[in-house]
Amino acid sequence: MIAIIDYGMGNLRSVQKGFEKVGYEAVVTNNPQEILFADGVVLPGVGAFKDCMRNLKEGGLIDTIHKVIDDGKPFLGICLGLQLLFTESEEFGIHKGLDIIKGRVVKFSFNTPNSELRTPNFKVPHMGWNSINIRGQGVKELRGLNPQTLEPSNPFFKDIPDNSYFYFVHSYYVIPEDGNVIASTTDYGIGFVSSIWRDNIFAVQFHPEKSQELGLRMLKNFGGMCK
Repeated sequence: MIAIIDYGMGNLRSVQKGFEKVGYEAVVTNNPQEILFADGVVLPGVGAFKDCMRNLKEGGLIDTIHKVIDDGKPFLGICLGLQLLFTESEEFGIHKGLDIIKGRVVKFSFNTPNSELRTPNFKVPHMGWNSINIRGQGVKELRGLNPQTLEPSNPFFKDIPDNSYFYFVHSYYVIPEDGNVIASTTDYGIGFVSSIWRDNIFAVQFHPEKSQELGLRMLKNFGGMCK
């Protein structure tokens, strides 16, 4: 059974339906015990970083997330669920995240004062279909990070071709301190990290549940780890 963490934000039913389509039982829950006893855990989300962290705290879910990850259970973060794993976000001020992955969440800043990114054709939010460059299949460096090459055997990307397209909706992106966690990058005026992988943690900036066949394949890959 896969637990989808409900902290009052986001269309969680679409994630649940995605898992059901590929043959895995998934429940939407805010019950810490139910989450702890699940075979795999998903943290999806849309909305403001600060509000989501507040809701997780009020629901007693922060310690639960840390324990699930420390216990080695497969954990999937989606969109804001990726960003919440990081140390802090600059969204509407500086706000502390779960600090599971060291790094920051920053905003796309095209054509703003003092911005180096003067690209009028790139709008914020980044919305729509874009491709991912899977580490080990092309990406070598990103914004000063020069990560060592990962083995191209990330189980989450099994049967996913390099440069496949997925659906994005976001104004902020993550900058990890450790380049070795980078699983894929995407170009949108700049190269940014579109997914990470560390041990049992998989997290993506895009929405697999909205990304048709390949997105469902990713959910199936994750489900296959939850045994």
